Amino acid sequence: MKDQYESPLSSRYASEYMLRLFSQRTRIETWRRLWTALARAEHKLGLPVSEEQVRELEAHIEDIDFDAAAAREKQVRHDVMAHVYAYGLAAPGSAGIIHLGATSCYVTDNADLIIYRDALRYIRSELLGVMVNLSKFADRYKSLPTLGYTHYQPAQPVTVGKRASLWLQDLESDLHEIDFVIGSLKFLGSRGTTGTEASFMELFDGDGAKIDEMNRMICEEFGFEECFPVCGQTYPRKTDSRIINCLSSVAQSLYRMAEDVRLLQHDRQIEEPFEADQIGSSAMAYKRNPMRCERICSLARYLMSLSTNAASTASTQWLERTLDDSANRRISMPEGFLCADAILRLAANVTAGLRVNEKMIDRAIREYMPFIATENLMMEGVRRGGDRQQLHEIVRVCSMEATARLKEGKDPGLTALLAARPEFGMTAEEIEALLDPSLYTGRCAEQVERYLKELEPLLAQADVKDNTGGITI
Repeated sequence: MKDQYESPLSSRYASEYMLRLFSQRTRIETWRRLWTALARAEHKLGLPVSEEQVRELEAHIEDIDFDAAAAREKQVRHDVMAHVYAYGLAAPGSAGIIHLGATSCYVTDNADLIIYRDALRYIRSELLGVMVNLSKFADRYKSLPTLGYTHYQPAQPVTVGKRASLWLQDLESDLHEIDFVIGSLKFLGSRGTTGTEASFMELFDGDGAKIDEMNRMICEEFGFEECFPVCGQTYPRKTDSRIINCLSSVAQSLYRMAEDVRLLQHDRQIEEPFEADQIGSSAMAYKRNPMRCERICSLARYLMSLSTNAASTASTQWLERTLDDSANRRISMPEGFLCADAILRLAANVTAGLRVNEKMIDRAIREYMPFIATENLMMEGVRRGGDRQQLHEIVRVCSMEATARLKEGKDPGLTALLAARPEFGMTAEEIEALLDPSLYTGRCAEQVERYLKELEPLLAQADVKDNTGGITI
């Protein structure tokens, strides 16, 4: 509806997969799957739940009357009990055993864990896609010299591919963090109102082994290896904080990459994709603004801020349970995932279509090569019989003079200034021969090759059909 607020994450940025995953339908269907799994386990362990009732619940998992649930929630002011009621309407023969022994967090928290795990797996696949793009880019340009910068001041040359490998390495670190969090996720199970399992001790006549088996069965059905050893009413909110920290880490890495591209696009050395009919500015038609990278940075700032929010929630959980996390998590956790998804889609688009303007890169590096090469020139001068300290002073004085010319918009002429000093014993032509940028990139190409070789097993896991983030380049 256009007359009501809609989150831009839904209307503009996130993928269809992530929107479906965090939809109300997926959430309530997951609740019903959990209620069915609980009933199935209780039936197998001898509680008064029939096989017919389990089958009835299974048959109506997708048959959700949202209007009936909404009307019931207005009456009882409880969303879980409203959906217990609606499920009972769909499966009347099983209405009496739905939610048997459970508390609300059985469905809300376990469903969240299932959805977050699936979302993390999807984020992982998107991240791998970006990494594949960057690995190809790094390999292609591993030997192309470009001006290096420290403090955003011209420094020793690197290569375009080596710089991309720095971005890639950050993302590899993020991938390992995500893998660790996915691998260490635990299930809540059905533990009762304060985590004591007291209601199930009553149902199972004090048989703790049956309670453990019930939780094991439910846990296994949803693909988790184990439940938390102890808990209150909810799973520990530290889990949410760890998840958001992972997403924030991805945002940090892609912010860094996108901002580097923005800086380089200012000098027209590297540019993000720009479509044939794209408008760069409503007023200045000639402009090619780095809007995708700017959007990555914009969204990343929002996502990074959520890590503080999750930490605040995790640190303020009173005793066995407080409800001041609920409204917050309904917003912050889905939006954290939708935002990460949006950033990765943009990053896939950018990395699939980065444009390298080799002439501009060469012009930028050539302007500074006489300054960058001065140490090598001094060493060559010493080899020809010069005094290192004397040559150093000559380089210092000539460099200051050339820099002053450069700031006045003139040709710095450093090569001519040095060639005019007999102490160097080199002609201008001999000096120029030492200014080939490829002589100054060290082991860049080798480092890139070696790193990409190490990454091959990881990148082979990628199942990439569309590496452009679903956005037209």
